Amino acid sequence: MPKIAIATATALLAIAPLAHASSDAAWNALYAKANGTCIGQSRMVSPEATAPVVFDDATAKVAVLLREKNPKTKKLVNVICLYDKKSGKASIAEYRWLGQ
Repeated sequence: MPKIAIATATALLAIAPLAHASSDAAWNALYAKANGTCIGQSRMVSPEATAPVVFDDATAKVAVLLREKNPKTKKLVNVICLYDKKSGKASIAEYRWLGQ
């Protein structure tokens, strides 16, 4: 009997991640929402954006890096956006590469 219980538990644990897998459409909707929110909050006109970087469910964050040349100064402006999957809110901060 214990061998059957162990085998059953092992099988259930093995297939558990499959039950929670998201569809491509769900991922694409998340990416579109994160990109749209981040670009909107950045106030950039036509930024380049990286593919979203999805962190684990414990942090529930998606990061997007944006960059655009400032039309007045002609300098490249880099911002990082952290999108919160639970609240739908984003935080924006400008960043610079080390040594530049």
